Amino acid sequence: MSTAEAPAAELSAPKAHGPQTRRTFAIISHPDAGKTTLTEHLLLLGGAIRLAGQVKARGDNRRARSDWMKIEQQRGISVTTAVMTFEYEDVTFNLLDTPGHEDFSEDTYRTLTAADSAVMVIDAAKGIEAQTRKLFEVCRLRDIPIITFVNKMDREARDPFDLIEEVADQLALDTAPVMWPAGMGSRFRGCFDLRTDDFVAFTDQGNQRVGHNAIADYLDEEERSELNENVELVREACPQFDLEAYREGHLTPVFFGSALKNFAVEELLTGVHHWAPQPRAQAATTREVSPEEKKVSGFVFKVQANMDPNHRDRVAFMRLCSGKFRRGMKLNQIGTGKTIGIHNPILFFAQNRELVDEAFPGDIIGIPNHGVLRVGDTLTEGEELQFTGIPSFAPEILQRVRLDDPMKLKHLRRALESLAEEGVTQVFKPMIGAQWIIGVVGQLQLEVLKERIAAEYNIDVGLEPAPFETARWVYADNDADVKAFVDRNKGAMAEDRDGAPVFLAKSGWELNYASEKFPNVRFEATRERTT
Repeated sequence: MSTAEAPAAELSAPKAHGPQTRRTFAIISHPDAGKTTLTEHLLLLGGAIRLAGQVKARGDNRRARSDWMKIEQQRGISVTTAVMTFEYEDVTFNLLDTPGHEDFSEDTYRTLTAADSAVMVIDAAKGIEAQTRKLFEVCRLRDIPIITFVNKMDREARDPFDLIEEVADQLALDTAPVMWPAGMGSRFRGCFDLRTDDFVAFTDQGNQRVGHNAIADYLDEEERSELNENVELVREACPQFDLEAYREGHLTPVFFGSALKNFAVEELLTGVHHWAPQPRAQAATTREVSPEEKKVSGFVFKVQANMDPNHRDRVAFMRLCSGKFRRGMKLNQIGTGKTIGIHNPILFFAQNRELVDEAFPGDIIGIPNHGVLRVGDTLTEGEELQFTGIPSFAPEILQRVRLDDPMKLKHLRRALESLAEEGVTQVFKPMIGAQWIIGVVGQLQLEVLKERIAAEYNIDVGLEPAPFETARWVYADNDADVKAFVDRNKGAMAEDRDGAPVFLAKSGWELNYASEKFPNVRFEATRERTT
């Protein structure tokens, strides 16, 4: 694809004010559905980047703007969550580009806590895929409304009616097509806009929106007849778009297009602009927090270290939930009693960043810090409340860390704890023995872990299977019951980074046996931050 110039706009802090001008949304998809390419073109429309090139080009051009980690550039996939702010018309958008790879689903789960809506990208040739379905279920748990973008219509694709029927059947979601495609692959001519009766033509000279009477300039008689028949059928068989049903999570508007060719991307962004909800109330342990409240509050859903290796930086991503944030404010870190002055808050334009003087509910601000803030932290102007919905998950793969140079043991501990605070891994310290045990959801996380320890901390480590199959946090209503269990199972016990007891089971059978022997003890697969 030839490169495209972005609108002439300076990278600057948002000018629009108040939560009503914010749209905070995530993009979810299966790997290779075109999510990162779509992200690029959304940033292009918002003036946050100057050029959009092929994501899978060779050399430097292979690197999408939102994929900055080395392993992402090498593999052409997203494995971290990028946060990008841009403006379009009179609205400030906070875009959360989530990892598409299933091995990083925990990071994606936390990110969706910070999103008010989502765009679901579907490959037109493949339909609903496994990771798409998983991410959709997370959205459903949180009542997150979804707009669907069926991508790659300029390639050979499945019948559009089959695709929307699959969304309806597999996701139990009403589908309301907003645009309907004329052809596919080499015969893709564009899309009919069901709202305006315009035709958006797909041409070598770019996309052209024309009136219904001009369709004959782009489609032959047979193609027009087929399109008219399909449009009539869509209007009879599919529900019309209903804003309330969409925002309640019962209905998804559907766009068809091509992210790579920048077709229907602007229509999609306009849909997010007008339909996606403003910042929503956020659940806390004691009450719901409204974005209209005067006092500032927010939660940290991600921590990322070494985005700029030259400066050894560490940035906490905070979703602002209420109040007008001002640069230099002092906020309370709930649970520790610390007061943190935020003097250098930043907004993100992919890898670029800029200091911001004020922010509003829905905004995602970066807070540079040196290990003070971690995933799950709540910051407020004084009220003792804890935002919920950012748990840790029991790992599916457990490995021991082998260090060849014992002189670097202290550095290794710092590296593992730092990466655990980011949510990259779970780290467990056995109550008996010196080797650290790390837990991850997927194999690719181990590769990222080893690469980052080597690149960022200059430590070479080896990983070997631990003699455990699963890990569970140990709870009981009575502390004595926990102590009794720990004392009887010291060889299989560890502590997480907070010192909470964790049972490392060698098999599912052993876990079930422990549950039967200690009926007053609960073995939980998730752990919510409470302090």
